[in-house]
Amino acid sequence: MDHFQKLLIKRRSIRKYKDELLTSDETRKIIEAALLSPTSKNKHAWEFIAVEEKEVLEKLSLCKPQSGTFIADAALAVVVLGNPLESDAWVEDASIAAFSMQLQAEELGIGSCWVQVRNRFYSDRLTSSEYINGLLDVPMPLEVLCLITFGKKEQERKPADTENLHWEKVHIEKFVLNSGE
Repeated sequence: MDHFQKLLIKRRSIRKYKDELLTSDETRKIIEAALLSPTSKNKHAWEFIAVEEKEVLEKLSLCKPQSGTFIADAALAVVVLGNPLESDAWVEDASIAAFSMQLQAEELGIGSCWVQVRNRFYSDRLTSSEYINGLLDVPMPLEVLCLITFGKKEQERKPADTENLHWEKVHIEKFVLNSGE
């Protein structure tokens, strides 16, 4: 088995982190992974906000009141933004950059978790994106796709089980409806 597949099998969403900072080299490598990611027509229609200050991480954790509390315990959160006026593929480009950071983190032994922000809500009247825009002074027309938390893993999670992959979701040559057999 090659190194990349081992990395994919080992990478799991981590929501519990040790109270330990990342080194500046670790943070740089994570951000660099985003900047190295491919983009449609080489537009680079993304931006990133790296947050390490505990007070700001605590405020970011409120962006999704029901499911974002663990953000406060991260050593680093990277808010992933895209510019829809620069590229109609901003969501895809920003997603690739976000996952590139997660793979780099795993290679470094650092845990990470994707926190969906786009199309999520802070309250009945305010989206999670609008909340983050106000908190971090994000200018228009940038839109928040997600934020990725990073930190030293409190504990390792069981690797993905390659024996239980959803091969029924793979279709060859054309879509064939699974009869449920």
